[in-house]
Amino acid sequence: MKDINKAKLAAKKRRQARVKAKIFGTEKLPRLRVSKSLKHVFLQLIDDCKGRTLTSAHSKQLAAKGKKTEISFKTGELLAQKAMAAGIKRCVFDRGGHIYHGVIRQAAEGARKAGLKF
Repeated sequence: MKDINKAKLAAKKRRQARVKAKIFGTEKLPRLRVSKSLKHVFLQLIDDCKGRTLTSAHSKQLAAKGKKTEISFKTGELLAQKAMAAGIKRCVFDRGGHIYHGVIRQAAEGARKAGLKF
Protein backbone atom coordinates (compact mmCIF):
# COMPACT_ATOMS: atom_id res chain seq x y z
CA MET A 1 0.00 0.00 0.00
CA LYS A 2 2.85 2.39 0.77
CA ASP A 3 4.39 1.88 -2.67
CA ILE A 4 1.16 3.08 -4.33
CA ASN A 5 1.18 6.26 -2.24
CA LYS A 6 4.84 6.87 -3.06
CA ALA A 7 4.09 6.46 -6.76
CA LYS A 8 1.15 8.88 -6.56
CA LEU A 9 3.23 11.45 -4.69
CA ALA A 10 6.08 11.11 -7.18
CA ALA A 11 3.67 11.59 -10.10
CA LYS A 12 2.22 14.70 -8.46
CA LYS A 13 5.71 16.14 -7.93
CA ARG A 14 6.52 15.53 -11.61
CA ARG A 15 3.31 17.32 -12.70
CA GLN A 16 4.05 20.24 -10.38
CA ALA A 17 7.59 20.58 -11.72
CA ARG A 18 6.37 20.40 -15.32
CA VAL A 19 3.78 23.14 -14.76
CA LYS A 20 6.17 25.32 -12.72
CA ALA A 21 8.89 25.09 -15.40
CA LYS A 22 6.61 26.88 -17.87
CA ILE A 23 5.18 29.51 -15.51
CA PHE A 24 6.98 32.45 -13.90
CA GLY A 25 5.44 35.41 -12.10
CA THR A 26 6.73 38.97 -12.00
CA GLU A 27 5.54 42.01 -10.10
CA LYS A 28 3.53 43.25 -13.10
CA LEU A 29 2.30 39.78 -14.09
CA PRO A 30 2.20 37.64 -10.91
CA ARG A 31 1.54 33.92 -10.71
CA LEU A 32 -1.87 32.86 -9.35
CA ARG A 33 -1.16 29.71 -7.35
CA VAL A 34 -4.07 27.47 -6.34
CA SER A 35 -3.59 25.04 -3.44
CA LYS A 36 -6.29 22.82 -2.05
CA SER A 37 -6.86 20.43 0.79
CA LEU A 38 -9.79 18.17 1.47
CA LYS A 39 -11.77 21.02 3.05
CA HIS A 40 -10.28 24.32 1.90
CA VAL A 41 -8.81 26.17 -1.06
CA PHE A 42 -5.99 28.70 -0.84
CA LEU A 43 -5.09 31.23 -3.56
CA GLN A 44 -1.95 33.37 -3.77
CA LEU A 45 -0.60 35.96 -6.18
CA ILE A 46 3.18 35.46 -6.14
CA ASP A 47 6.06 37.56 -7.46
CA ASP A 48 8.75 34.97 -8.28
CA CYS A 49 11.41 37.61 -8.95
CA LYS A 50 11.39 38.78 -5.32
CA GLY A 51 10.01 35.56 -3.90
CA ARG A 52 7.07 37.12 -2.07
CA THR A 53 3.31 36.85 -1.95
CA LEU A 54 1.52 39.98 -3.17
CA THR A 55 -1.93 39.02 -1.95
CA SER A 56 -3.79 35.89 -0.89
CA ALA A 57 -7.22 34.51 -0.07
CA HIS A 58 -8.30 31.47 1.92
CA SER A 59 -11.70 29.81 2.02
CA LYS A 60 -11.65 30.17 5.81
CA GLN A 61 -11.97 33.94 5.33
CA LEU A 62 -15.47 33.44 3.96
CA ALA A 63 -18.45 32.94 6.21
CA ALA A 64 -20.25 31.15 3.38
CA LYS A 65 -21.55 27.61 3.63
CA GLY A 66 -22.17 25.28 0.73
CA LYS A 67 -20.39 22.99 -1.68
CA LYS A 68 -16.62 23.16 -2.08
CA THR A 69 -16.97 24.35 -5.67
CA GLU A 70 -19.24 27.24 -4.64
CA ILE A 71 -16.86 28.25 -1.85
CA SER A 72 -13.85 28.11 -4.18
CA PHE A 73 -15.70 30.33 -6.68
CA LYS A 74 -16.28 32.91 -3.93
CA THR A 75 -12.66 32.61 -2.82
CA GLY A 76 -11.56 33.37 -6.39
CA GLU A 77 -13.78 36.45 -6.39
CA LEU A 78 -12.30 37.54 -3.05
CA LEU A 79 -8.75 37.20 -4.36
CA ALA A 80 -9.61 39.18 -7.49
CA GLN A 81 -11.08 41.99 -5.39
CA LYS A 82 -7.91 42.11 -3.27
CA ALA A 83 -5.79 42.08 -6.44
CA MET A 84 -7.75 44.95 -7.97
CA ALA A 85 -7.30 46.94 -4.76
CA ALA A 86 -3.54 46.30 -5.01
CA GLY A 87 -3.52 47.41 -8.66
CA ILE A 88 -3.10 43.95 -10.20
CA LYS A 89 -5.31 43.27 -13.22
CA ARG A 90 -3.48 40.42 -14.98
CA CYS A 91 -1.81 37.22 -13.81
CA VAL A 92 -0.56 33.81 -14.91
CA PHE A 93 -2.55 30.81 -13.68
CA ASP A 94 -0.68 28.02 -11.87
CA ARG A 95 -2.85 24.96 -11.21
CA GLY A 96 0.00 23.30 -9.33
CA GLY A 97 -0.21 19.84 -10.88
CA HIS A 98 -3.95 19.52 -10.27
CA ILE A 99 -6.35 18.76 -13.10
CA TYR A 100 -8.26 21.84 -14.27
CA HIS A 101 -11.73 20.87 -13.08
CA GLY A 102 -13.90 21.09 -9.99
CA VAL A 103 -12.50 23.30 -7.24
CA ILE A 104 -9.52 24.50 -9.31
CA ARG A 105 -11.72 25.51 -12.24
CA GLN A 106 -14.29 27.26 -10.06
CA ALA A 107 -11.56 29.29 -8.31
CA ALA A 108 -10.26 30.41 -11.71
CA GLU A 109 -13.73 31.29 -12.99
CA GLY A 110 -14.49 33.25 -9.82
CA ALA A 111 -11.33 35.30 -10.26
CA ARG A 112 -12.16 35.89 -13.93
CA LYS A 113 -15.71 36.98 -13.12
CA ALA A 114 -14.45 39.53 -10.62
CA GLY A 115 -12.18 41.08 -13.27
CA LEU A 116 -8.80 39.34 -13.07
CA LYS A 117 -7.42 38.45 -16.52
CA PHE A 118 -5.25 35.40 -17.28
